[in-house]
Amino acid sequence: MRINNLITLGLLLSGVLSVNAQITYLHCGQLFDATNENLQNEMTIVVEGNRILRIEEGYTTPEEDAVTIDLKEQTVMPGLMDMHVHIEGQSSPTRYMDQFRLDPPDVALRATQYTQRTLEAGFTTVRDLGGSGVNVSLRNAIDRGYVLGPRIITAEKAIGTTGGHADPTNGVNRVLRGNPGPDEGVVNSAEDARKAVRQRYKNGADCIKITATGGVLSVAKDGSGPQFVDAELDAIVATAKDYSMHTAAHAHGKEGMLRAVRAGITSIEHGTMMDQEVMDLMIEKGTYYVPTISAGRFVAEKAKIDGYFPAIIRPKALSIGPLIQETFNRAYRAGVKIAFGTDSGVSPHGENAQEFEYMVEGGMPAAKALLSATIVSAELIGRSDKLGTIEAGKLADIVAVPGNPLEEISLMRKVSFVMKNGMVYVAP
Repeated sequence: MRINNLITLGLLLSGVLSVNAQITYLHCGQLFDATNENLQNEMTIVVEGNRILRIEEGYTTPEEDAVTIDLKEQTVMPGLMDMHVHIEGQSSPTRYMDQFRLDPPDVALRATQYTQRTLEAGFTTVRDLGGSGVNVSLRNAIDRGYVLGPRIITAEKAIGTTGGHADPTNGVNRVLRGNPGPDEGVVNSAEDARKAVRQRYKNGADCIKITATGGVLSVAKDGSGPQFVDAELDAIVATAKDYSMHTAAHAHGKEGMLRAVRAGITSIEHGTMMDQEVMDLMIEKGTYYVPTISAGRFVAEKAKIDGYFPAIIRPKALSIGPLIQETFNRAYRAGVKIAFGTDSGVSPHGENAQEFEYMVEGGMPAAKALLSATIVSAELIGRSDKLGTIEAGKLADIVAVPGNPLEEISLMRKVSFVMKNGMVYVAP
């Protein structure tokens, strides 16, 4: 059952179906609690309101007035987390024209289908790494129960340099281009960089995203060169820390990665041309790697289709996209900390779990892939006290799949149960 009945949806959003003080017993055939790599058989999770009350061995008899949910044929695990999405939109041949046609309300209303697909796929928390600013409103609307979706940790707008990957006016007619600055997330000095971070904070961001190198999908020629100087990077990281925000760096080329890691960036996204020197520095600094194999495969495939991407993008997509899988393989073998991330919005929303299969193909055991999307991701965003494992006192974000995903990782694309914050959105 998925939440698509209008009456049920209306009750959920109006608060009539409340989880306050409700006791729910989940009878779990197998439990992957993400505190280790093992499965436990025949366990019961007791949820009270939006919190996990306790975990018990066997199928506990529920107390009077409690709700029981039968997951005896399922493997139960913490809510999944995707550390790199762009929840406002999705790739299509019209994507570059849509920014001239759609108003912010259009973007927000269209995005509600993406948020619901993501939640129903078992992803109860996502990190949105840059959009128009509508992502802040989406986060707030979900938190207030106005629309269905995952918990969103958002960077609001990404920060780039003039002409860089996050410059919103790349490829725009000179009459419309203007001269974007820190308000729009475009910086050209350490002073600009500090203001841009503070503006993101003022606008409601939870974290900071920078584009440390060129990118594949920006309407610009360079897809890998470094785009910040050290002083700018130092200012961004230091200011973000002052405002208790972690940082993420989009990066394809080696030099841009080295500069960002030296500055203390929290995570490297994509990391396409990462070599052993970069990996060693990341291990030394404790930097996380978010691979986004799904996006690499998607853009490489679509670049073969005439008209899907602008001509300036196709050679970048064809050369950079296919490399991410092999980079992941080497980074895993080297011991780099890996958090789960797809770049959904480039690849389709709701198909996030395909990334698990790519990770396992790359040599990562299935259990470690699941940990990357649970406790490792929770640690990356600084919320492991509330999320990432099934333990007493944590938020009741719980999902299930039929069968054993440690033996057949493709089962992660068949999520049969989704609970977020104690509320059930998908049930078998």
